[in-house]
Amino acid sequence: MPDSATPAPASPTPPSPSAAPASRAQRLSRFVSRDTTGGLLLLGATVLALVIANSPAGSFYAQVRDTTFGPEALHLHLSVGTWAADGLLAIFFFVVGLELKQEFVAGSLRDPRVATLPIAAAVGGVALPALIFTAINIGAGPDALQGWAIPAATDIAFAVAVVAVVGKRLPPALRTFLLTLAVVDDLIAITIIAIFYTAGIAVVPLLLALLPLAAFAVLVRRGVRSWWLLIPLGVVAWALVHASGIHATIAGVALGLLVPAIATRRAGVTHVDADGHEERHALTHHFAERWSPISSGVAVPIFAFFSAGVSVGGCWSRASPASSSTRASAGPTSSASRSSRASGSPSRCSSASSPTAPAASRTTWSRSACSSGRSSQPCSAASCCRRAAAGTSATGPSRASPPRSLAR
Repeated sequence: MPDSATPAPASPTPPSPSAAPASRAQRLSRFVSRDTTGGLLLLGATVLALVIANSPAGSFYAQVRDTTFGPEALHLHLSVGTWAADGLLAIFFFVVGLELKQEFVAGSLRDPRVATLPIAAAVGGVALPALIFTAINIGAGPDALQGWAIPAATDIAFAVAVVAVVGKRLPPALRTFLLTLAVVDDLIAITIIAIFYTAGIAVVPLLLALLPLAAFAVLVRRGVRSWWLLIPLGVVAWALVHASGIHATIAGVALGLLVPAIATRRAGVTHVDADGHEERHALTHHFAERWSPISSGVAVPIFAFFSAGVSVGGCWSRASPASSSTRASAGPTSSASRSSRASGSPSRCSSASSPTAPAASRTTWSRSACSSGRSSQPCSAASCCRRAAAGTSATGPSRASPPRSLAR
């Protein structure tokens, strides 16, 4: 007869209702954080943008991309495309800065001899294309030479996406090499923009940006991880860097490089694995784990969608027969009205000449879209639209707006 004092076996505790959603959220986060997933999302957004931009919905796409909003007093009245390129992409640069800090402090790049190779490759990748461009266009006049920095740029987001798609077939050391090369190349491009293509740098906002950066550095070194403290500091630093005239994504890199890459008693996060073993991780690992899903799944695909929507046919091919006959019968008119009729949408040509338009539409150079077989001179998107509307050939090179897209 069993002892009545023996306690009955405890029934298993049912899982809490919130356990299953949390588990699904974690699985989704890990899935989006994979390099392959992020690369495929970026490439998919790129293809989608190209298809829409070259379809009947192209004018609607351009209208959405060029819609501006934001406080003008803070120099943040930007288009949707610019918000994606300068704002959301700063998240991507923050994650890249975290990875580089980890590699330079505790990874393969901590040896200066190893780190020198990708840095030297990045410098050569900037200098050689610029020299080739200059050699080819040396006789075309000073206006044509204004674009010497355009072939020197490497789009880091797309470069990292390509590496991510084939990343499983590459050794980790090669991936680190390519990532370092792309980031250094991008930082050189930002420096080129600041020196050669910026009308003037506002020193006061740039100096003021050091205050939130310093506060951010102090907090993370003390182990502070509270989002309501760190995110506002990051946003203020980004806004001040943007107001200074320097490409704002450099603020993301700076914030990432300020995070400690070595776990200490104060600055670190303790993780418990499935076996119950505790492991101390650096804050670079912790922040990268938190922000990689947002970067790969949201920021970079949106940036690609609004940056890759290039009209393959150019402005000339959009001039319709109806607009040509109207132009012939109406006689001379203003350039604005001619551009509106030729493009079929006022926003296409006006956005190309607007200083607030995305860089992709301001720095498009084409040899075939404007010439129509009568000239081989390059022209900018804005002058292309004007010449197409007026029915004239390109008579010489047109100086494009500063290639702000170099930093992307």
